[in-house]
Parts: sequence; structure tokens; C-alpha cells
Amino acid sequence: MERYLGSRPFHRLVRRTAATRVMAKVYGVIQQPLDQLVFRLSGGAGTATSWLAGVEITMLTTTGARTGRPRTLPVLGLPDGDDTIVIASNFGRRRNPSWYHNLRANPQATIVVDGLSREVVAQELSGPERERGYRRGEEIFPGFSRYVRWAPRRQIPVLRLRPPS
Repeated sequence: MERYLGSRPFHRLVRRTAATRVMAKVYGVIQQPLDQLVFRLSGGAGTATSWLAGVEITMLTTTGARTGRPRTLPVLGLPDGDDTIVIASNFGRRRNPSWYHNLRANPQATIVVDGLSREVVAQELSGPERERGYRRGEEIFPGFSRYVRWAPRRQIPVLRLRPPS
């Protein structure tokens, strides 16, 4: 977990600001295109979020639920053994993110972590396993605690991405 918590004061400041309503809205608009651009320009070495917030960003490629086309988006991926946990918080918005709907329609995906690409299959978690995954997310990024309050009409999904068996 240590690799996720950038210890610089600037990293902590960026994570704290992302947990405010105003900045969550701003980040919700700029984070994805900015991370994709920096990821591409750096040759997969990092993203704007990973450098600014001191967190590890996973590039998740899903198959579009409606289009069938590949969609690659930056998400906060939490390592869990050979698996990766992802939380569909969507910055506390009322709706789940598009990648969540894509994984529900087609659970096969690809992730890139630390420059390594691998195939995964998504499984939505429930009960104690979901709660454990969400709590891990809150340890890495405390904004998840606020996102739950901002999206009271939906339970924020938590998914496990595991290698295909």
C-alpha cells in the first residue's frame, strides 16, 4: 500500500482537494483526458494523477456496452494479491461510470499497471467482500468516504479484476 500514498505535502493536498465537491466536479471533467494524454506522452510511464496525487493509476480497457469498441480509461486500481480492486465512484456523481456499465455487459478487460498489460475478468463484489474493498479504497483515497454521501441513491459498486481462469 505504501506505493499508493505519496508522502509529499503536495500529494496530500491534491487528494484532499479531490474530496471537495467543487474540485471533484473539476477533476471529473479533466482527469480522464489529462491522464490519457500524459500516459500516451510518457510512453505509459505514468499519468497526471499518479504524479500529482501520488497514487497508482490503472489504465482499464473495456468493450463499449453499446458500441462494442474498446474504451480505455484511467481508474484507481488497488492491488489485492494477483487481483485488482476498482471502485466505480464516478467522483460521487448520481450515476455509475461508463466503464462499470461496459464491464457489466462484457466482463473481459485489459489493464495496464506499471507498464505491464494483462487480461482480466471483472466480478462485482457484494457483502463483506465489497465493504472490505471499499474500506481499502478509503485508506488510499479518503475522498471515497465523501463520495458515498454525495451519491446516497446508489451503492457505489466495487469490482474485482482477476486473471482469467
